Amino acid sequence: MGRRPDNYHELSTVFQTVTLHDELSFILSDDEKLNLTSNAHDVPLDESNLILRAARLLCERFRVRKGAKIHLTKRIPAGGGLGGGSSNAAVTLLALALLWDIELEREDFVELGKRIGADVPFFFTGGTALGTGLGTEITALEDVRVDHLLVVTPCVRVSTAEAYKSLNARALTLTESAAILSVSRATAQFHDSLPEALHNDFEPVVFGLEPEIARAKESLMKRGALAALLSGSGSSVFGIFENAEAKLLAQESLKNEPGWQIFSCATLAREEYLMALGECAGPLIELRP
Repeated sequence: MGRRPDNYHELSTVFQTVTLHDELSFILSDDEKLNLTSNAHDVPLDESNLILRAARLLCERFRVRKGAKIHLTKRIPAGGGLGGGSSNAAVTLLALALLWDIELEREDFVELGKRIGADVPFFFTGGTALGTGLGTEITALEDVRVDHLLVVTPCVRVSTAEAYKSLNARALTLTESAAILSVSRATAQFHDSLPEALHNDFEPVVFGLEPEIARAKESLMKRGALAALLSGSGSSVFGIFENAEAKLLAQESLKNEPGWQIFSCATLAREEYLMALGECAGPLIELRP
């Protein structure tokens, strides 16, 4: 990690799609209105939602004179560091391009995604991938397969901006403008050493800001996880378990923790991810690691 000329941090991060997901439906409107509804009461339905920001960006960029009714079935906890908002934005771009007959290539979607958020471009790749730069430069990696995951999201929120601000600048950033971390495709293939390779520089900072998140990680380890790690800048942590029985025992033990959301899931390979996207994944199907 290093400091960029634009004062943002240079990143190296591994992204992974998992089976935990939201659902989006899109219906073409006769007018030019964009209408967003959701099953979740805590989801904003105005322009602060990345779904509407993505839809509006597509309208303005291509002068679309059509509308859409969009419904979000929310499962991924908001503010949990799991990429729910970013994945919804990416799917919105793909789905509305299809619905509105806008012909785009994968590179076009990536550039649009960068304008919405740093995590959005990854969702035009899926599977296991390396993110560098601001996290927007995506390199597809060989898929990692983990069948027994638990995700724990405590009832706390972590500001990504605050987490970055609290990082030890001398430890993680050079005074020079050039980035100090170079990760090759070969060295990024970490799956053979999983779970020993898991590391997140945000953990000391985030655990200091919100001790409840540290307790969630400790709880996973005490209940038999082979490894556990903070997801992004939090507030979710995930644990890797040896088998379904071990995962189930841990899940049952954790479900009585007040305010914690517990999700059982597995990694989702790139081809599985693209199949799940359906017809709107057309511009992405040629992608291979």
